[in-house]
Amino acid sequence: MSGVTIETDATDNPSEAVEVLRRVFGYSEFRGRQADIIEHVIGGGDALVLMPTGGGKSLCYQIPALVRSGVGVVISPLIALMQDQVDALHALGVRAGFLNSTQDFQARRQVEQAFVDGELDLLYLAPERLRLEPTIQLLERGKVSLFAIDEAHCVSQWGHDFRPDYLGLSELHERWPDVPRIALTATATKATHGEIAQRLNLEQAEHFVASFDRPNIQYRIVPKAGANQQLLALIRTEHAGDAGIVYCLSRASVEKTAQFLCDNGIKAVPYHAGLDARTRSTNQSRFLREDGLIVVATIAFGMGIDKPDVRFVAHLDLPKSVEGYYQETGRAGRDGLPSTAWLAYGLQDVVQQRKMIDSSEGDEAHRRKQSRHLDAMLALCETVECRRVQLLNYFGQSGEKCGNCDTCLNPPESWDGTVPAQKLLSTVWRLDRERNQRFGAGQVIDILLGKRTDKVVQHRHDQLTVFGIGADLSEAAWRGVVRQLLAQGLLTVEGDYGTFALTTASDDVLGRKREVMLRRESEKVARAAVAKPKKTAAVDMPAEAAPVFEALRAWRGAEAREQGVPAYVILHDATLRQIATLMPKALSDLAGVNGVGETKLARYGQGVLDVLAEFR
Repeated sequence: MSGVTIETDATDNPSEAVEVLRRVFGYSEFRGRQADIIEHVIGGGDALVLMPTGGGKSLCYQIPALVRSGVGVVISPLIALMQDQVDALHALGVRAGFLNSTQDFQARRQVEQAFVDGELDLLYLAPERLRLEPTIQLLERGKVSLFAIDEAHCVSQWGHDFRPDYLGLSELHERWPDVPRIALTATATKATHGEIAQRLNLEQAEHFVASFDRPNIQYRIVPKAGANQQLLALIRTEHAGDAGIVYCLSRASVEKTAQFLCDNGIKAVPYHAGLDARTRSTNQSRFLREDGLIVVATIAFGMGIDKPDVRFVAHLDLPKSVEGYYQETGRAGRDGLPSTAWLAYGLQDVVQQRKMIDSSEGDEAHRRKQSRHLDAMLALCETVECRRVQLLNYFGQSGEKCGNCDTCLNPPESWDGTVPAQKLLSTVWRLDRERNQRFGAGQVIDILLGKRTDKVVQHRHDQLTVFGIGADLSEAAWRGVVRQLLAQGLLTVEGDYGTFALTTASDDVLGRKREVMLRRESEKVARAAVAKPKKTAAVDMPAEAAPVFEALRAWRGAEAREQGVPAYVILHDATLRQIATLMPKALSDLAGVNGVGETKLARYGQGVLDVLAEFR
């Protein structure tokens, strides 16, 4: 195999890393804390890295693996994506391989021999393979330059994606005490961070915590009112022809939503654990390789997806935690271009999540943890402050109003909802105490509005003293009140039917000891009249460059199909935009474009120049 390995002693000048960055990856400088992290690991130090999706985590172990002597071993749970990860490295001229259960004996044997012979720069392994003694023996036969533990939050039972196989990774340090380890994750609260360090024996490691801010993503949370139609409007008006991910809570809703989009002329495929492995693999492959395809999925999809041009992530159901929401939305705009994180959220979401927690398996501590996750997610949904600031605060970071989320663009009003809250809580109390009955939102709101429905008359609820006392608010407004009382813990959901009950905090409201401030959606937000994502200097492209960009995309698509790899493996959209704007005339000019390293210049440079020649 040909490769790009630069082998040096651990004490070499860190500028060696900059040379690899430029020559292999085609970038002139590091971002954020990358340089510090890479220098530390090259020097043989252990590191725990918290960096947002799209922040450049992979370079933090790939470059040290290329600089240090030996093979970098990457532990990753993403078996279905290892081939694509290795293909992307091959396109850069990096000697990479993987070992997992998808390979036949001969393929595994070939990779194992390449590792032993020192003909690899990087070797990807699934964590469960490290429980097998033959894998340990293999690693002892070769020379390991570093261990990279990707998606490190999987070790934490506080996190949102716990994987038991990760618990054994602390043994790496015991078997190879002189080999540096770097653990990386895109999402970690203080509790998750601490558990990662403790379980992987990285308390003494250098900890690098980057900003979790993704300024290119516009966060928007809208009241749910016909979610599928709202989603369709978002795609047609803002993201026509764009790649996107739509998350739903259940497999059934995934199937229905994907079919709905297809019926309305939008290219979409479903992805969930109930599909057979071949269909899942095909749909994931299509998403990675086709331009403008939308995947509708449960949270079973997405971790490790390195597709840089996902322009939007939409949630049609409430995520279970802020960590999960942040990681899922972070799959948009990995290339730094403007992207949208959109969530439709309604009363039924809150009721459903509360019911799921109450009926979940596990002990009381587990349910309390789930409730805390949900409370934080509800606080994000109901905030009247900047959503980005709220997100950063959740991860223990500070920030200023971004001017690019829905609450900044169309600030919602706060209003004193104490009296409406008392009316609603009083209705729930009277149903329980006077009639020994419990009902959900529909019946309670009908009573407040004074509606003599069949159900109201049947139960003689029109004879309650609270009947009709809420006619001053609309049904939609009352649903908002209910939703926010649930979010504030002033109302709770009980039983299989999702009926309402008071909480200990309800007494303070009914006893006039506590004010209740509520959020009022502005008319602009209700009509979804939200500004387009901000443009930045890094992505501005003159109008005359647009046809050149599209021609380059067409050329890239043909190259990708011929090689059987995702288009972004050839060149990223951001790189094509820069080429279309600069219109380089020679290979030497093209070499100065971000994302064009030596291998890509040699493989694709002339093809790019041939496309540009048509526009001169």
